Amino acid sequence: MRLPALRLPGMRLRGWILLGLAARAWFTGRAEPDRESAPADTIAGVRSVTLWFASPDGDSLIAEARELPEQSEMHARAAALVAALAEGPRQGGVRTLPQGTELLHAYMDPAGVLTLDLSRPFRQGFDGGARAEELVRASLVRTLSANVPEARRIRVVCGGVALASLGGHFPLDRPLDPSDWP
Repeated sequence: MRLPALRLPGMRLRGWILLGLAARAWFTGRAEPDRESAPADTIAGVRSVTLWFASPDGDSLIAEARELPEQSEMHARAAALVAALAEGPRQGGVRTLPQGTELLHAYMDPAGVLTLDLSRPFRQGFDGGARAEELVRASLVRTLSANVPEARRIRVVCGGVALASLGGHFPLDRPLDPSDWP
């Protein structure tokens, strides 16, 4: 049995072929994403990073190696590092960031100043003296500078607002230089 030809005004065989090819390309593209064109951040890989936490006696920082998902975009790398610090140590150190601290935004200016905009729990959850405040600053600066090498200095703000200080002892109103925490 032969089916009758479908004829629409102005549609010729070539038009039907092009329409069929376009539909095929659309459905083929929808079936499975092309891994080569997928963003680099979605392709799984791991990277070894160094995190800095307070020592158990609170007089210095100790390093902890950890594997984190590979991130090519700077904001994603910084967010993963801040999240790992907020999670706390796994090997005997002491957490430095207040619980609930998250990275809201990270921005690197042309001079290499990395601005970290942290969530409000960073400021509201801080409950320490001068030494605790120094360890929080040092932990952030050492962790970020060790793992985001393009960052020459680190600026910390909270909820989009510059902080004069975290606990009243050390300034946060200017970028922090990693060379101050060797």
